[in-house]
Amino acid sequence: MDDKKEKVIVSKKDASLGTVRIADEVVSIIAGLAATEIDGIAGMSGGLVGGIAEILGRKNFAKGVRVEVGEHEAAVDLYIIVKYGVRIPDIALAAQENVKQAIETMTGLSVVEVNIHVQGVGFPEEEPKEEEIRVR
Repeated sequence: MDDKKEKVIVSKKDASLGTVRIADEVVSIIAGLAATEIDGIAGMSGGLVGGIAEILGRKNFAKGVRVEVGEHEAAVDLYIIVKYGVRIPDIALAAQENVKQAIETMTGLSVVEVNIHVQGVGFPEEEPKEEEIRVR
């Protein structure tokens, strides 16, 4: 792994045992998993780089997540696509709380902010009607 992408977190209890290194990618995956647990989020967007076109399944959880990790703190940006019909402020708040709790519990980092960027709305897939099936 690229050492530039890793941040060092030193345990305050007993630093004489060594250090714990957590890669930014790990924090991104934790945030992505926590966000997709929220009912009402259709998927993650590629953000500014990947655009809105791709709604992800559960393969790349770091997609649509940008993190800045310091020695003791982390800031997270989530690029999400919400399901049609949900109340966006409620979904955003639930995602913020879930991501913050997951990162703090699993890494010991203090999460200073979780910014939600709603990139689109996902519509449910309609199943073809019987008439359309016969025509095809």
